[in-house]
Amino acid sequence: MTRLHFLVLTLLTASAMTASARAAEPQAQLVIKNHQFTPAELKVPAGQRVKLLVHNQDLTPEEFESHDLNREKVIPAGSTATIFIGPLKPGRYSFIGEFHPDSAQGLVVAE
Repeated sequence: MTRLHFLVLTLLTASAMTASARAAEPQAQLVIKNHQFTPAELKVPAGQRVKLLVHNQDLTPEEFESHDLNREKVIPAGSTATIFIGPLKPGRYSFIGEFHPDSAQGLVVAE
């Protein structure tokens, strides 16, 4: 095997391992409807990075905001946003909809 073949094989193996690790990444989903998050309490595995998909079904934008998770993202009406959280220590992490904080509230519970 030439040095070039070895290098290409090494890069392909590393790429496949990265893709496999990302595919195994846990996912969780939140829906915003009527200016509320569903579910209001979202359980995720502690110690792992989680891909959070937030689908805004309202006719207005909403901002997912969490000081506990150090995340904020505006989600336009009728769209879905991806927010990566963690890895988290076991515990409870609050989040709100910045544009409707009285009704759009929730918790991420890492177990």
